[in-house]
This record gives sequence, structure tokens and C-alpha cells, in this order.
Amino acid sequence: MATRILVGTRKGLFVLQKDFAGVWQVASTHFLGDPISMALYDARDDSLHAALNLGHFGVKMRRSRDGGNSWDETAVPVYPPQPQEAKDETPWTLSQIWSLETGGADRPGTLWAGTLPGGLFVSRDSGDSWELVRSLWDKPERKKWFGGGYDSPGIHSIAVDPRHSDSVSVGVSCGGVWHTDDAGATWQLRASGMYADYMPEELRGDPSIQDPHRLVRCASAPDALWVQHHCGIFRSRDDGRSWQQIYAQPSAFGFAVAVHPQYPDTAWFVPAVKDALRVPVNNQFVVTRTRDGGQTFETLRNGLPQGPAYDLVYRHGLDVDASGDALVMGSTTGSLWISENGGDDWLWFSDNLPPIYCARFA
Repeated sequence: MATRILVGTRKGLFVLQKDFAGVWQVASTHFLGDPISMALYDARDDSLHAALNLGHFGVKMRRSRDGGNSWDETAVPVYPPQPQEAKDETPWTLSQIWSLETGGADRPGTLWAGTLPGGLFVSRDSGDSWELVRSLWDKPERKKWFGGGYDSPGIHSIAVDPRHSDSVSVGVSCGGVWHTDDAGATWQLRASGMYADYMPEELRGDPSIQDPHRLVRCASAPDALWVQHHCGIFRSRDDGRSWQQIYAQPSAFGFAVAVHPQYPDTAWFVPAVKDALRVPVNNQFVVTRTRDGGQTFETLRNGLPQGPAYDLVYRHGLDVDASGDALVMGSTTGSLWISENGGDDWLWFSDNLPPIYCARFA
């Protein structure tokens, strides 16, 4: 079971570890006061990466090779100049790193970064340099993409196939799910079966304008994918070639999803009221879990707020560790909970952290 958690917040990076008694504690704090849009641990070289969104001062990247004792500034993904003849309403300027993932075990140093405004970048030297994946950026379908919560579209999910490191799927808000089998040389749109009820009837099934809020892959059964979509929950058993809608109570709307690393039919969600409200259903903060591929759902709330609650969990605010037993969940109110029995029981850790953007096991 994991013994370290990275919590990226509006005002810094908090690293949690277990003490000798097995109790979670804040072991260290980094970049206090700075927004951390994403954090990543790379087990291949035991490094930590943090993406800072400093507003007027732009996006910055930091890397630590000694467990966070010291940090070096590394390169930031840079968009090329926009050609004057390009008819593109999306700015070619980095505004945020929204996702950060490692390449496969056989690709040491390879990192993938998803950004606003919708560009995918790859680094092959552990973040010392970045390259825009032009094969995806130059897709004609990108002209259909639009912002989902932000003014610009963005890539928030990157799922590398552990069987084959060249096989990668990405989730775009709003731009559907895209897949490559050749490390980004070519791409296929894989959102068949999803629908967008915010579009006119004739466009609702268009794969290129779908709004997947979060995409995750099962580690032991990589063809199994789950998506928490703006319009519901979808799952795929064939590596995204087709998607089936899943119906859930109290709501199929939300942002976060986690899938068990060994059991592809087990997944967790944090339901909310759709669109303008974006608060828990009936102000009751719960986690839902399916163990049968979405046929039925359990409502989990032991240890979660029992009274009226208004917490929202962002896309990267829910994570499951490699054992499948431990979960961590952080909310927009700065609340953080940890479960060590698959979500049956939740341990309240804090309700006075800054708003949480990401919580990840390391």
C-alpha cells in the first residue's frame, strides 16, 4: 500500500507520509502560496515533478531528484508561433498544464503533458525539453474543439497502455477521446457511443465535440477504460473503440473517476448536481462505487460529512493506489479524506487545506 500522497493546491504542494504509527501526516510543504495545477511522481528515476500556474508570471515547472529536499527549474512546454494564415480561434499560448504522466517502464525519461489550450507535449529527457505533438495539434477536427469550463479546450487525461508504451489515449474537454498506437505519429478519434446533450440534436453524437471530464485505464486490463463525462458515465471494453453509457444514482454527473488496478469492473465516482449548481446531490457528499461494471452502484459515506455539504471534487481530486485498497480524495473546500478499505470507510485528514486541484499516490 502506498505510503506517500502528493496534494496540489491553490497555495502549494503538500506531501503526506505515514509516521511510525501508520498515521498520515504532512511531511513537507513546497511552493507555499503558489498554485500547483499538477504533481507527478516518476518511479523510474525516483523524481518528483510539479507544475505551477503563476498567473501573470506564467507556467513554471519544477523537478526534485532527492525526494523534495531541493527543486530545480525545468523547461516549460512552449507553443510555436501561430502562422498568420492559420484560421484558429484557439490561442497558441500555454496557459496551464492540466495533466502530467510518465511514459512506459521501457521509456525512461519520457513524460507526457496535456495543456490548455488543448496541446499534447512529450519530453524524452525527464522534462529538460518538451515538443508539441503536432500530429494531434494539426488534426482538422481540432477546429471543432471548444472549452469545457475554461475558455479554451484542454487535455486533462493521459492514459498510457502498460502493455505497449506507444499506445496512449487522451481525453479532451471538449474534443472527445483520441488514441495513438505509434507514440503520437498518428491519431484516431475514439468517442463512438458518447453523446453531448448540450449540443443540437443533429450534433450530439459527434465524437469530436464530446466532453469527457476524466479518462482512466485499468492497469491489469488495459482495454478497460472509464470516463466521467459531462453527460454521464461511459465505459469501454475495447480500448475506446466503442463506449457504453452507464446509469447511476444519485447522479451520473461529476468530474472524478478512479478504476481499480486489478479489477476493471470496479470504479469510484463522486456524484454532483449537473451544470450550474455543481454541488453534491441534496447537499449529501458521497462516493459511489460499482463492482459489476456499472450494473449496480453502492453509496459510500462512512466518515464523510453527514450534514449539508457543498464540496466539489475536481478531475484529479480522486486517486487509487496500486493495491486498489487505498483511495485519496480532495475537494474544492480544502477537505481531504483517505480510505484504506476501498472506500467503505473514510478518514478525515483535513478541512483547512487550500482548494485542492490534484491528489495522487506516489
